[in-house]
Amino acid sequence: MSAAVRVAIGSLGSVGMALARRLAQGQQGLTLAAVSARDVTRATQRLASLGLQVPVLALEELTGAADVVVECAPAEHFRTLAEPVVRAGKVLVPISVAGLLDHMDLVDLARHSGARILVPSGAILGLDALRAASEGEITQVRMITRKPPRGLRGAPYLVRNGISVENLDAPLKVFEGTAAQGARGFPANVNVAAAVGLAGVGPERTMLEIWADPGVDRNVHDIQVTADSASFTMHIENVPSQENPRTGRLVALSVLATLRRLCEPLVIGT
Repeated sequence: MSAAVRVAIGSLGSVGMALARRLAQGQQGLTLAAVSARDVTRATQRLASLGLQVPVLALEELTGAADVVVECAPAEHFRTLAEPVVRAGKVLVPISVAGLLDHMDLVDLARHSGARILVPSGAILGLDALRAASEGEITQVRMITRKPPRGLRGAPYLVRNGISVENLDAPLKVFEGTAAQGARGFPANVNVAAAVGLAGVGPERTMLEIWADPGVDRNVHDIQVTADSASFTMHIENVPSQENPRTGRLVALSVLATLRRLCEPLVIGT
């Protein structure tokens, strides 16, 4: 029997802790090898509550402890975690896909080192169909995101442009532009847009609208794709995590599914 794939988690926020909880329950072929956290004592206590005893390391030290490193740290720490993983030829699973857009040179580095960068579907659906369509010709990808206003508070784009989402009584379109622009302006909110862009025609050609909508209690995404092989529309309503309304509960489950693909004998989907 092959040795279990050693997984390290970079940060124990809402996604990292949910993933640690799932790994603690036992996942065939996977084992949690290390985590990173700002507060080592608190992280150790939280892991102990799950019955886990694993080292809490600095972000740049995770590479040496694992075969796969899941990046779910604050955006400003993306490269600190990601570059050592890619340079060592290991597997990087980035949650901050918007952060990856600012460090695409890591893809070239991975080509030379033999590393793999596996972007999970996260809170979106249909990336397999979009990737398949991109083998032909895609003429248009348009995405519309609606979020409860509280899930958009503090986004850099809103702060920079003086846009308030407080006390809304009707939907407010707060952004329209490319997925690349949206991902950078809302780095904690629309990593899905970056993923859609990378899977299809590119973030610069993928069009995005973001709405602060007091009438929704879920993170809602609609994607319209026109291609020479198919035209399709995708709609998903994600339940926000209790710990962080900017992130859907589906994200951690998507990461787990991505990890399981590394060790399962049968893989479904493109």
